[in-house]
Amino acid sequence: MTPSAAARAGTTNSSTSETGAADSAAHKGAVAGGASGLDAGHPLMDGRTADSPLITAYRGGKPSRRPVWFMRQAGRSLPEYLKIREGVAMLDSCLRPELASEITLQPVRRHDVDAAIFFSDIVIPLKLAGVGVDIVPGVGPVLDVPVRTAADVAALPQLTWEALEPIREAVRLTVAQLGSTPLIGFAGAPFTLAAYMVEGKPSRDHLGPRTMMHADPETWTALANWAADASGMFLRAQLEAGASAAQLFDSWAGSLGLADYQRFVAPASSRALDHVRHLGAPLIHFGTGTSELLVAMRDVGVDVVGVDYRLPLDEANRRLGGTVPLQGNIDPALLSAPWEILEAHVRDVIAAGSAAPGHVVNLGHGVPPETDPDVLTRVVELIHSIAPE
Repeated sequence: MTPSAAARAGTTNSSTSETGAADSAAHKGAVAGGASGLDAGHPLMDGRTADSPLITAYRGGKPSRRPVWFMRQAGRSLPEYLKIREGVAMLDSCLRPELASEITLQPVRRHDVDAAIFFSDIVIPLKLAGVGVDIVPGVGPVLDVPVRTAADVAALPQLTWEALEPIREAVRLTVAQLGSTPLIGFAGAPFTLAAYMVEGKPSRDHLGPRTMMHADPETWTALANWAADASGMFLRAQLEAGASAAQLFDSWAGSLGLADYQRFVAPASSRALDHVRHLGAPLIHFGTGTSELLVAMRDVGVDVVGVDYRLPLDEANRRLGGTVPLQGNIDPALLSAPWEILEAHVRDVIAAGSAAPGHVVNLGHGVPPETDPDVLTRVVELIHSIAPE
């Protein structure tokens, strides 16, 4: 993490502990468990990925080629993914290390992207902790029992380090085959996890968690801190096992106003990142519909800010004061447009991103399932053909 990011994180962390001495002690113990940093054999430490285009751009340097990867590149649109997933439930596929590794590697082989994104799901930490949750086709994450009271939160099981072994094994298998291509780990941000837990399923307006913040702030804080520690441990497992960067993904933060985000969400996001700051890997924060929250999202203490398709990158850079590299933000809707329209859009995104201290090209959200994989390959080739400035 950059010194400025660390300083911002320190400022934010001062407001995170509102749930009592026992919770604080548990959090400090979990964070202190990995205080030694990455092992010498880690890809960031032994030379495999430290000078890769992705990590160079994340750290604000000039990469050897313009780096690009796509959120949700592992799966969805790839025929090889659909074939290997036949008859296997989503969460089961995430928890079979050899299968999760193979799915993670597929888009790297096909598209020549500059990073692999670990194939998993944001509710996997809940599943591994013992929370009843499943991915219902056509619906999304659904909990057996929503979490809506102080007693519900107090009864939540705690995620253990041992339970994360399938994740570490999948990362180890993947990194062993990636060579100099970095693996990016990821986790759902605490607000997004907690929102699912309160609603019990996907929601359009997230009224339940937004109501809890104000009607029962102590219960909200306890739940957000539980989610923060689960996400933080999930990130740490991936990074220590070999991931070279990590992204905190806040799907639903765009439903919040700035004041609520700063008061009720930013402390928990910072708490999640506390689990991995000491490791020294680049940390990225991305949310959808978060154009008005970018500065607050940066200020939880990250090295890179992801920007969705709604805001041009030069404007995002202006709002952020030119302080951090950016990631994004090709509009996924244009992947099905005529090539000349898509190409012009990609070139516009690259031009706008040149204003930032560093730029990793990505989509402004995930790959739509109906995307032609050949189009993604062609976009990668176009991006790589444009020399870094």
